[in-house]
Amino acid sequence: MKLHQLHPGQSGEVLAIDLPPATKQQILDMGVTPGVQVRLKQKAPLGDPLWIEIRGYDLILRKSIAAQIAVKV
Repeated sequence: MKLHQLHPGQSGEVLAIDLPPATKQQILDMGVTPGVQVRLKQKAPLGDPLWIEIRGYDLILRKSIAAQIAVKV
């Protein structure tokens, strides 16, 4: 399952990040790493961007980025 497919309030564990190297490094620097728990807090009315909670802080991600992050519910 991909991160953007979670429903608001649903949590999952990050399994893999399939992004170009520069973008992947930015995501890793923000704390989105394999094995970390992430919770989708809310989606914007049109589905983009996504508001997630990770490592005790809130992060806003574009749907196109979240679609490249695999999670296990």
